[in-house]
Amino acid sequence: MSPRDLLLALVVVLAWGVNFVVIKVGLHGVPPMLLGALRFLLAAFPAVFFVKRPNVPWKWLFAYGATISFGQFVFLFSAMSVGMPAGLASVVLQAQAFFTLVFAALFLAERFRAQNVIGLLIAALGLALIGMQSTAGGGTQTMTLAGFVLTLCAAAMWALGNIVTKKVGRVDLVGLVVWASLIPPLPFLVLSYLFEGPQRIAGALTGIDMSSVLAIVYLSFVATLLGYSLWGRLISKYPASQVAPFSLLVPIVGLASASILLGERLTPAAIGGAALVMGGLCVNVFGGWVRQRLAAAR
Repeated sequence: MSPRDLLLALVVVLAWGVNFVVIKVGLHGVPPMLLGALRFLLAAFPAVFFVKRPNVPWKWLFAYGATISFGQFVFLFSAMSVGMPAGLASVVLQAQAFFTLVFAALFLAERFRAQNVIGLLIAALGLALIGMQSTAGGGTQTMTLAGFVLTLCAAAMWALGNIVTKKVGRVDLVGLVVWASLIPPLPFLVLSYLFEGPQRIAGALTGIDMSSVLAIVYLSFVATLLGYSLWGRLISKYPASQVAPFSLLVPIVGLASASILLGERLTPAAIGGAALVMGGLCVNVFGGWVRQRLAAAR
């Protein structure tokens, strides 16, 4: 990988890692369902007028928007609004890699490999450890069970979106993200009206502060459009096995930024759980390569 592309990969890691802190900031002034609607409205418009629609049937475009865009973030925003710390959210959301393995076996008839099973078991142990623990932010904030479960649901929706992406095949990822962003705003607005109410919506919009505005801009342009466009470029230029490991750095940035910017402090057990999740991901990503090297050395 060229130095320039290596820098671009690190930009994506930074953008996606800090994303969880930005969500927390956005939720301070905007309720979760309204935040989701505003994020994808800004991601879709005006970009949809300048980006060509990908050559994808509408049913798959809808499926992508309904899972990886709406489904993932309706759960993630809800989780972080009810007590899921930003740092741990960045770790638990990586369970998507293992949900993807399960869904690929169910819907695409893909087979598990030994490293997949071992990595899944290690990460599952880590998630169980995190689920039994609490985390403190500034000495007061605790991780709720609801926040943990909702984050796992977000990971499952991301995984379903990965299956949709495999069904779609090779397409312009930027176009896919932009046009799929047309799907979430309406259901987000309906949920906001039903659960957050017109008074809260009006109050959030009329009293919105600069930090919330900047958070929405970041989520729309940096985390969504910039992040996915650069990632798609790297995936199309290099083997997936060379690009995918960079995603392992996202939770590290997420934990570090949450600690520095939000003052979140993890319990030793939660740190151990996060380490197990990352270890399971490493086994899943690098296990096959290590096995091949060992076999070749014999």
